Order: sequence, then C-alpha cells, then structure tokens
Amino acid sequence: MILKTFTLTLKSSQPIYGSSVQLRGFFATKFNEYALLHQHNTDKFIYNYPLVQYKMINKKPTVIGINEGADVLINIYDKYDEIRLKDNVYEIVEREISYKNEVFGISDKFHTYNFETPWFALNQENFTDKYKRIDSNEQKELLRKTLVGNILSMSKSLGYTVPSQIKCEPNLQPGIGSMKGVKIATFKGEFMVNFLIPDYFGLGKSVSRGFGTVKRCSL
Repeated sequence: MILKTFTLTLKSSQPIYGSSVQLRGFFATKFNEYALLHQHNTDKFIYNYPLVQYKMINKKPTVIGINEGADVLINIYDKYDEIRLKDNVYEIVEREISYKNEVFGISDKFHTYNFETPWFALNQENFTDKYKRIDSNEQKELLRKTLVGNILSMSKSLGYTVPSQIKCEPNLQPGIGSMKGVKIATFKGEFMVNFLIPDYFGLGKSVSRGFGTVKRCSL
C-alpha cells in the first residue's frame, strides 16, 4: 500500500522548549476549522488512527500528516510566523518539509525500528497488575502481542488489510512517562518486524500527542 506523507520540522532563532501536547494545542487553536488537527468533530473525539501527529524530536517541533492529513498540512504549514508553546513564543526562521509517497505494509524482510519517543503500550492497570507480575519471557510475549495489535489497528484504520502473519521481536526497556500530569508506564528501545512503517509514524496509545514515534534503523 502506498501512503502519502507530509513531514514538517520547525526551526527557531532560539532553542525550543515545549512538549508535543503544546505543539498540538498551537495548531488545533490556530487552525480550529481542520478537524484532523485536533481529532474532534462537533465536540466528539475521533477515535481513528490520527492522520496528523505531533512530535518533539531532539527539541525540534515536528508534525507529520498522512493522506488527508498531509493535504491539511500542505494548506497551513506556512500560514504563521511564530508558534506559542505554553508561555513562550518562538519565531519560525526555517521550515523543513518532506512530501513523499511511502510503502506501508507486510514485507518479506525484517526491518528494525527504534522508538524515538516513549511507547505508551499498557495502561497503568495492565502494567501493574499484569506486566509486573509475570516473568521476563511472558513480559516479552505480552509486548510482542501488543506491538502486533498496534500495527493491526493502525493498518485497519488506514484501510490496509494485512495479508499474512505479522512477526515481531521486541527489545524494549520499561520507563516512566507523563500524560496530563499523571505518571504512566512507557517503553523505549528497538523492535524487529516483517512490516514497513514510514518514519515518524506512531504506535500505541496517545499517538497524536507524540507517543510511540518509530524510525527505521539504518542498515
């Protein structure tokens, strides 16, 4: 399957301090007429895989649009000269853009991906009551099944029917993250999978807020 992607990276005249949630808030407020930017439609949340995702990668605000989300970003990416993240305003001096057609789907080869941002895989209840109570082999199997489930869910939302079994091998370490001021269990590290995922797509929970951003490792 071929997906259309538009990736936008913003640079300022000064170091940018902020979160992906604040970046999402800027675009959602500035361009409220585009439902794909904030995942709400007439006050109802859109539960499909987000077609616009916000990331802070190495302190660089990055926004990726997929298919219709790419069209939205093309319309608005240069319609502002500064961004406000919480109480700070940053002048935008450079915009890096990348517009691509990318292959998405099952592969006859294994590819290795790194989580550039923490993967929010399990809710706190599952992490505490399930993950922490099982041995390391069972933990790895739980993460493997969760990753495969994330990829299947993403595929379904993007209109792709997976034609054969997804095989995945995770190498991940648990950590602690935060969402809406609440501590959450997250994971970082790498995984191998027989599936092609474009760079900076998100997997897992709260993808639109920057969690679970993957990047293919260089060969």
